[in-house]
Amino acid sequence: MDEEKDLEEVSVENVDGEGIRIANDVIAAIANKAASEVPGVFSMSGGISDVFGKKMSKGIKVDAGEKSTKIDVNIIVEYGIRIPDIAFEIQNRVKKAVESMTGLEVLEVNVHVQGVNLPEDNISTEG
Repeated sequence: MDEEKDLEEVSVENVDGEGIRIANDVIAAIANKAASEVPGVFSMSGGISDVFGKKMSKGIKVDAGEKSTKIDVNIIVEYGIRIPDIAFEIQNRVKKAVESMTGLEVLEVNVHVQGVNLPEDNISTEG
């Protein structure tokens, strides 16, 4: 089940050789913060995570191993933003944040654009 996978922990060896466990939700929270701070990101697209109240990991899916991780980021962008540019910036920021805070190697950061936030005045109100 996906719920059980979210609760998995990742083993990381620190410099002294002692094992440290990092939960997938911690990695997701780091990635969420890094991605949501990129200009042009309207919001994170959470889907099922909203139902279970996982606000800090909203829009993030983590597939972590012992020494590396893959991260999927689901976003809604602001209208008018160049999508390839924002995706590249998200990939860079998430990779840097997760690697520096956890010591894990980030193999992939996949950005999925789930929607575009349209300005109010561009939406027709004809009925």
